[in-house]
Amino acid sequence: MISLSIANGIAEVVLNAPHKLNSLDEQALRDLTQAYDDAAAAASRGEVRALLLRGEGRAFCAGRDIAGVTPENDDAEAYLGGLVQPLLQKMSAFPAPTFAAAQGACLGVGLGLLLATDVVYVAENAKFGSPFAKLGATLDSGGHWYFTERLGMHRTLDLIYTAELMTGTEAVAKGMFSRAMPADELLDSTRAIVAKVATGATGAFKASKELVAHIRDQRLGLWASMTEENAEQARLCKSEDYAEGFRAFQEKREPQFKG
Repeated sequence: MISLSIANGIAEVVLNAPHKLNSLDEQALRDLTQAYDDAAAAASRGEVRALLLRGEGRAFCAGRDIAGVTPENDDAEAYLGGLVQPLLQKMSAFPAPTFAAAQGACLGVGLGLLLATDVVYVAENAKFGSPFAKLGATLDSGGHWYFTERLGMHRTLDLIYTAELMTGTEAVAKGMFSRAMPADELLDSTRAIVAKVATGATGAFKASKELVAHIRDQRLGLWASMTEENAEQARLCKSEDYAEGFRAFQEKREPQFKG
């Protein structure tokens, strides 16, 4: 149910079990982890300069596949701590810009996949939130951290307590994701953006990705952040892409970046 294709510098990872809304069991998580490992290896060889994650059908991912799981034999810690968290960490650290296109239900671990992606474009009528109040469980896959960070404490607990869902339009307006689009335009528009980014200065993009993560995780202030920016710029100015960008600007032509 997980596929990976690589073409023109873009890795496309697809959740392909639309009959069950792309919900993920343990094997699917292992397969998804392998897809990201394979894509990262290709990126290290210069074959991948951007990644797109998407789901087939009417939902991006409805969360965990609990078919055959009973409360008596469930090991949530093994599923979340042993499979989900390591995958999300790999996704967050992927060595190239990552994008996701999300439609329909985006819940549980499916929401976590989006939150671990650099840039997320959503269908206007997509659904996000924490339905776990109806299950006697709690929001997982990093949801508490991201919701509190982006929505604030009151809205986070409102969504958790009520199990109400946000639309894609509302989620973007609240700062959860980047852009909302009509569902029938989402995939084509996202692919076009990813294709453009894949031909850009992806080495510099990777530096910015790492800077943003460090600023977030270390809670860096303005001047500490600026010091890190200066160091990255000093490193990048010795790269081929930096020289190409300068020359192209001076010569009034489009740059040809190699990443």
